[in-house]
Amino acid sequence: VQFVESGGGLVQPGGSLRLSCAASGFTFSRYTMSWYRQAPGKERELVARITSGSGSTNYADSVKGRFTISRDNAKNTVYLQMNSLKPEDTAVYYCNSLPARSWGQGTQVTVSS
Repeated sequence: VQFVESGGGLVQPGGSLRLSCAASGFTFSRYTMSWYRQAPGKERELVARITSGSGSTNYADSVKGRFTISRDNAKNTVYLQMNSLKPEDTAVYYCNSLPARSWGQGTQVTVSS
């Protein structure tokens, strides 16, 4: 099982980024997928989740209305579109399935002027 996150970087407040997570080693289409983030000195937290069947989504209150999770089962990839970014969104972002498997290396997102 492998998750490879990409798309992070340095962006100014108010900017946008689109993260991608390529998954392999399991039947991607059958599993709910999630994005998490971990800021320095803080616990890893759930950011967004998308189900396997209907594609229903839910979000942490802190990102509702700004972030959008989506998936492409043909590409075994889950995405996180992040708009109106704030400095408090700075963190390493990870994806994982539900139940969680081994973690990837994550992708760093830094929001700063």
